[in-house]
Amino acid sequence: MTVERIEIDTLVVGAGQAGVAMSEHLSKLGVPHLVLERSRIAERWRTERWDSLVANGPAWHDRFPGLEFDDVSPDGFAPKERVADYFEAYAKKFNAPVRTGIEVKSVVRNVGRPGFTVETSEGVIEANRVVAATGPFQRPVIPSIAPKDERFTQIHSAQYRNPAQLPEGAVLVVGAGSSGVQIADELQRAGKQVYLSVGPHDRPPRAYRNRDFCWWLGVLGEWDAAAAKAGREHVTIAVSGAHGGRTVDFRGLAHRGMTLVGLTQSFDGTVVTFQPDLAGNLARGDENYLSLLNAADAYIERNGLDLPQEPEARITFPDPQCVTQPILELDLAEAGVTSIIWATGFSVDYSWLKVDAFDTNGKPQHQRGVSSESGVYFLGLPWQSRRGSSFIWGVWHDAKHVADHIATQRKYLAYRDASQLQKGLSEPVIG
Repeated sequence: MTVERIEIDTLVVGAGQAGVAMSEHLSKLGVPHLVLERSRIAERWRTERWDSLVANGPAWHDRFPGLEFDDVSPDGFAPKERVADYFEAYAKKFNAPVRTGIEVKSVVRNVGRPGFTVETSEGVIEANRVVAATGPFQRPVIPSIAPKDERFTQIHSAQYRNPAQLPEGAVLVVGAGSSGVQIADELQRAGKQVYLSVGPHDRPPRAYRNRDFCWWLGVLGEWDAAAAKAGREHVTIAVSGAHGGRTVDFRGLAHRGMTLVGLTQSFDGTVVTFQPDLAGNLARGDENYLSLLNAADAYIERNGLDLPQEPEARITFPDPQCVTQPILELDLAEAGVTSIIWATGFSVDYSWLKVDAFDTNGKPQHQRGVSSESGVYFLGLPWQSRRGSSFIWGVWHDAKHVADHIATQRKYLAYRDASQLQKGLSEPVIG
């Protein structure tokens, strides 16, 4: 559908989970809006994830309130294609005004009149408000230390699909959050020799005493934490729904043949240097793991719950040799490493949003998604309002707050004073 020059109250940019949630709340509030998506609804779930990816949370938890997964067990983990189909079905459920295949190229504030002029790949849109619902996974980040050596196949986790796309030889996976550890595990199961670079991380139990960790974080109030603990802002979380959902156990991976190394520090030709922090990183991950077990035990006792004991959850593998005698330097060529996968996260890209809503580092300035620039909103950011903001259900609740703010602003702008009312204009709608 060609977009020429149209006017709309609120423009939502992006039709992933954030954009679909935003559209639902705006629809309920009667706010005229349009959602633009440069590809398809939930495109990143379809084409920017590896083939075997499943949701990291169980189906009963990782969904919107208005629709269940009808073909996935409540305690199961939906495959990525099913997650994408879910958002597409959800948008159809309330006839979301989504237009796909249209890229937003720039948004600028109008001078001397309200709103914004939005240039798209198919024309110009005038909008009173703009919601940037493009999420945090916009630009894959490969650190500058990456070697400039064509002998190695180097890809970001966003480009990884399956073991068959890699050449013969061993693999170095850099980054041991959810993506890195799942990819490393898959490669090892496919027969690859894998080196996994492990940095600081949190390592929650997948489940404990017959309850998923998502449930435990809920009843313990952890999802509602307003900010990350000091010094833990950039710590990754190692959790997985793969193979029916299992607790990530780095020592277990090592005992199966994977080689763990510390944080990747530098490259000099084919030689990579690792920091001597592997044992410490594992210990802090264990501390995070045990703290949740302890909190769960205390909650069960305090509330008199009848949940089965699980003493085996506290049994750990002994430290493997790669931990007790850590590798600090490795010649990749000699070790037969031919591929490097960078599971090193993403950065945001708001170059199209040319407004005064960012700090000196280019990060959005906002309070629960309401930006410092009037009329501009953000949605889908980590810790946007609380710890749960990054999750499917969390973005739905954040979208409600943003939509309520937009509806309130519309009421203020619809105000008419007494002299105008005497001329027969509409009643005030403030209240």
